[in-house]
Amino acid sequence: MAALAAAAAAVAGLGAAAAPTHHTVGDGGWASSAWLGSSTGSGGTTLAAVRASINASTGAAAGLTGAGVGVALIDTGVAPVDGLPATQIVNGPDLSFESQDPDLRYLDTYGHGTHMAGIIVGNDPSTGTVGIAPKAKLTSIKVGTANGAVDVSQMIAAIDWVVAHRNDDPANPIRVINISYGTGGTPNSWSDPVQYAVEQAWLKGIVVVAAAGNEGNSDTVVSDPASDPAVIAVAASTTKGTATAADDDFASFTTIGGTNRSVSVLAPGESIVSLADPGSNVDLTYPSAKVGTTLLRGSGSSQAAAVTSAAVALLLQARPTLTPDQVKTVLTTSASFVSGLAMQRNIKALNLNAALASQNLYATGWNRSTGTGKLDDARGASRLVRDNVALSGDNTVWGALNTTTWSERSAAVTSWSGGTWMGYRVAGDGWTGTSWASKTWAAATWTGKPWNGATTWTDPDWSGHYWSGHYWSGHYWSGHYWSSDDWASASWS
Repeated sequence: MAALAAAAAAVAGLGAAAAPTHHTVGDGGWASSAWLGSSTGSGGTTLAAVRASINASTGAAAGLTGAGVGVALIDTGVAPVDGLPATQIVNGPDLSFESQDPDLRYLDTYGHGTHMAGIIVGNDPSTGTVGIAPKAKLTSIKVGTANGAVDVSQMIAAIDWVVAHRNDDPANPIRVINISYGTGGTPNSWSDPVQYAVEQAWLKGIVVVAAAGNEGNSDTVVSDPASDPAVIAVAASTTKGTATAADDDFASFTTIGGTNRSVSVLAPGESIVSLADPGSNVDLTYPSAKVGTTLLRGSGSSQAAAVTSAAVALLLQARPTLTPDQVKTVLTTSASFVSGLAMQRNIKALNLNAALASQNLYATGWNRSTGTGKLDDARGASRLVRDNVALSGDNTVWGALNTTTWSERSAAVTSWSGGTWMGYRVAGDGWTGTSWASKTWAAATWTGKPWNGATTWTDPDWSGHYWSGHYWSGHYWSGHYWSSDDWASASWS
């Protein structure tokens, strides 16, 4: 726990409100004055209520735990809190900038990943809070820092790693990837590298669940990579405090889709009570979101995606031969009718018992990305700015990338070799206990200018620097939300 304390201190050191000094590009600022009016009451929606809402607490679903199914969580890391059983968690490579600080490596200084992990595999002894799939094996791949700093290139590398290592644990092969994240751009689906990466996971037998976004019901453009036609795109629902889905509707903050693609399914995402990460950015910034000492209320399509990923783990425990396409068909065709705007748009709510019984295995086709598009199209306005140089063009955080070469190697599952990705040393070469080893990164160069002129990364907490743009599907925490597109203000769906 010493490392956790150090991480908490590091986050606290960012300021009393856990807000670092930002060098802003594009939209900026926390919209902390916008409060979310919860229809579920101040106590929020418990995970037991979530399980009942998705029809997973009775019948054939009641006995399912997700045992034998691996879930990869690509997020901001996971804190070793008491509510996350150590036996259910392993760390993949830490690809975040904080990986270069041994006191922050793998840990969740932001607080988002821990909340997602709690929804999926949590088991809090102090409150009896239990995740939707508590016996699934969760692999955390950290990409985000205390202020959310992340680039699409880190996401792509993380997805590639999951595909390459999906069978490292034969007893718990990774069958699900949870991505509660959206890029800052709206790239063409037929060439986007991010969508290509998730498609490669899908084609290798991994169900990808992605958050649709939190830009409100007037927004009909699903976030990338939820915009990919193959994956399960999830919007957040309000349960209105009832177990039946008949009165459910889109939560007021959720993106509803329809322009670039339709949302696949609705899942509870309003005021969800899951695990807090003491000392993290979210924990310090939103004390009113706390429920007791170990839990926190959070709202967003992030939470809805995590609920759906856990439900997919339960489904695959019971029906392990289903392909990703079949999982998607089963979930969407067996979903429950709802009310309001969602009913008008023919978007339905997750219904696990109906999915377990469904024999509709017809899989529709989908158009594939070439992966050869521009990283900047996915980034949109989201750019890391360091020493007045923005990350742009065909450059990753580690160096230049030819997307044509990468797409070929990603499809062949050869983009990773040990701890190198596309020839760049980004991690160690194998497992050390329950974590993938880390290494010091070599300095990156953008458009001819090396960061700090250094040979290694030496600024792990990125004081004064951040990735402008980017959001992890929005996130409302107990009434607060980020309205801009950037990670300093931003959103993990």
